[in-house]
This record gives sequence, C-alpha cells and structure tokens, in this order.
Amino acid sequence: MLQEENEVYGPYTPPYQQRPFESVAVLENPTDTYASAEQDTSPLPLIPPAPKAPLPPQNRRGRGGAILLFTLVLSIIFGVGLFAGWEYAGSNTSSTSSIATTSKSAVSTSNTSSSGSTIEAQQESAIAKIEPAVVELVVTTTQGEQIGSGVIIDTKGDIVTNYHIVTGKESITAVLYNGSKVQAQLVGTNTADDLAVVHIQPFANMKVAQIGNSSSLVVGQEVLAIGNPLGITETATKGIVSALNRSVTESTGATISNAIQTDAAVNPGNSGGALINLQGQLIGIPTLTAVNTESNTAANGVSFAIPSNLVQSVVQQILQ
Repeated sequence: MLQEENEVYGPYTPPYQQRPFESVAVLENPTDTYASAEQDTSPLPLIPPAPKAPLPPQNRRGRGGAILLFTLVLSIIFGVGLFAGWEYAGSNTSSTSSIATTSKSAVSTSNTSSSGSTIEAQQESAIAKIEPAVVELVVTTTQGEQIGSGVIIDTKGDIVTNYHIVTGKESITAVLYNGSKVQAQLVGTNTADDLAVVHIQPFANMKVAQIGNSSSLVVGQEVLAIGNPLGITETATKGIVSALNRSVTESTGATISNAIQTDAAVNPGNSGGALINLQGQLIGIPTLTAVNTESNTAANGVSFAIPSNLVQSVVQQILQ
C-alpha cells in the first residue's frame, strides 16, 4: 500500500512547476490514505509566495520637469497679476492725487478770481452810488477862479465842502453830475474845522450821499476818493486807510483832529469831495495833501480827510 501511495503522490512538486493538465491517479481506498497520512509526520513544505511582477520604471526626471514648469507658470501668472495690481493702484493714486491737486488749484483760482471780481463789483457799485451826489464847485474870487468839489448831503440841496474852497468868493457855480450848471449860495462856514455848506435848488432825480460812521474805520480798509482833481470832473481814485486819528495843521492855520490818512490819490480839485467805503458811504471829506518840504511839492500817497462823524456834527451846527 505504501508503495502504491508513493507511486500515486510521487515527490512533491510546487504548483508553479507542474505542467498543465497533468493526470493524477484516483485512490481506491481512502482509509489507507488517512492511515498513511497519520503515519507521515514530516512537515509540509511552505509554499513560497509568487514573485511580484516588477513595476515599470517611472520617469522621475520628466515628472520633476513638469512640476518645475508648472511652478514657473504659476510664478509668472502671480507676478503679472501683482505687477498689474501695483500699476493700477499707483495709477489710481496718481490720478486721484492729480484730480485732487487740479481740483484744489481750480478751487483756489476760482476763489481768487471770485474775490477779485467781488471787490471790483463793490467798487463799481460804490462809485455809481456816490458819484451823482458829487459836484464840481467853480468859485470866482477877486483873484480869479478856484476849483474844488462838494457833496450833496440832503434832499434840500445842501452841499458840504471845504471852507478854503469858498474863501473870498464872489460867486459859486455848481457843475452837476449830468453836466448842467447851477448857481449856489453860501450858507455858512466853520473855519476851525475847514468846513462850509452851500445850497442849490433841488432838481429832478437828485442823488443824496449816505453818510457813514467814520469811527468804524480800520487801517487797511479799502477806500475810494471821488472828486474833480485839476478840474477833471467825476474822477475816482482808490487806496486804503493808511492811518487814523492824525492831527494835521493846514496852511490857513486850521488844525484837523482825528484826520483820516489815506494813500488814495488826492490832488487840487479833490478838496471838498468824497472819501467813501466800499458800501458807497461818505466816511470823509478829502482836505489836503502832505507837502514834501525839501521839494515843496505834494507828497505822493499821503493825504488827509476830515472824518464823516465830525463833518455831520459841524454841518448840523451850520444848518441850525
């Protein structure tokens, strides 16, 4: 039996060495087989694991190149995006700054232009308001004619002027704003303050000056002088209040207290005219110009006016 069994099984051959479809004998007596198996205590051989098929070699160099190329592309995209964003931000900031600067410059220019236009408009309005009330006075004396100015101060036809304009008068002619000439009569004088009042008959559309408050004046304030310098009728000059409360003495001996100093051009013929503010209000009567003692000529830009508050007080006294 054992020999037959051995012939049936034969020596052990691993499965991977068997030939395909090899025939195997069938045992007739299974009992014998179990018995034989119990007697055979030799260890069974381990079945070695089937070898794994080798993996195909990977192209590590190609993969690394692809990663490097991908990284480079991402870097380029990121760099382009960053540069574009930086350029946009810089352009936007520059544009905003430029717009802000341009806008600021435009506002500044506009404000300067507007300020200049406003002052010019005020000057024009002030002159237009007072000019019809300013008259030229032609005074005939035994020594000839002398020319000065005067201002209509009420609806009765009263005109205020300087005393030194009407001194020694024989006749007084008033040349009105419209060019017409009318006779004027002397009402009264105040030699101490160099003021006088003459009277004309009221006429149609006669304009009367509005008297302002000279005590509210400040140094640097713009003023205008309206009169007939050198006989040139209805002339306007501009300047500022150079100083206040000056005490000046005229050649006639009259001393004017609290005089207004101005650099507005005042020449012979301006005396007795109007010194006004930008509201067109009478704030002084131009009276004299300082004289340069070295050359015995009128000093340029140094003139004086009697303040309107004093004028108003003296005129009231004369008209009582």
